[in-house]
Amino acid sequence: MKLTIIGCAGSFPGPDSAASCYLVEAPHEGRVFRMLLDLGSGALGPLQRFIDLRDIDAISLSHLHPDHCFDMSGLYVVRKYHPAGPLPRVPVYAPAGSDWHLSDAYGTTNPNGMTLPFEFRDFFDGMETTIGPFTLRAMLTAHPVPAYAVRLELGGHTLVYTGDTGPMDELVDFARGADLFLCEASFVESADNPPELHLTGAEAGKIAAEAGVGRLLITHIPAWTDRDEVERDLLSTYDGPYELVTAGRVYELG
Repeated sequence: MKLTIIGCAGSFPGPDSAASCYLVEAPHEGRVFRMLLDLGSGALGPLQRFIDLRDIDAISLSHLHPDHCFDMSGLYVVRKYHPAGPLPRVPVYAPAGSDWHLSDAYGTTNPNGMTLPFEFRDFFDGMETTIGPFTLRAMLTAHPVPAYAVRLELGGHTLVYTGDTGPMDELVDFARGADLFLCEASFVESADNPPELHLTGAEAGKIAAEAGVGRLLITHIPAWTDRDEVERDLLSTYDGPYELVTAGRVYELG
């Protein structure tokens, strides 16, 4: 399993990174299976440095805030109007109503037009399914809109991605024993943060420590947030392997 950080800026694209998008690849049936975790604002451009957009096999959208899903509009154009002809439909795992939401965001001329290049499949809390070579589990998180963390397992290796979430005890069990824990940390401890929206570095570190993860990967830091302060907060609760991710970074399991 290979994870590539396509975009990791929190809440909106930053000067050094697109918003949330993570490419996960693994061998499957004699070829490489390519799945996206989120496709946020600005991510479609840098994604093309790593893969041909025609080669996307599946997409998981954690929730429907723009920084996690709005470049689906650009991919709609690619898959519907490609010079080689319309491309096969891609399965999209996402919160219920994503098809209509994204159709309205693009302004498709046909009602629910996003269903032409994409086949939407609804997430639900506790969901477990097989996507290509991966076993995927989903858990509803604490956020103002329906949002899901996902756990991908393959060949004894595990990647957990929180999406956006406020603090919740259930994340510890969900991330238990993950080789890579890709966890948001948008807030800092010194601020007066709203509830059930995002994590601080200290909160992310506490979850990672209690879950016994192999490596903590901190993501979704907004451009206006001091990365050094996020890191200091993290180190107040966690002493294991970690990184504050950057766009283009690659991690391999197995």
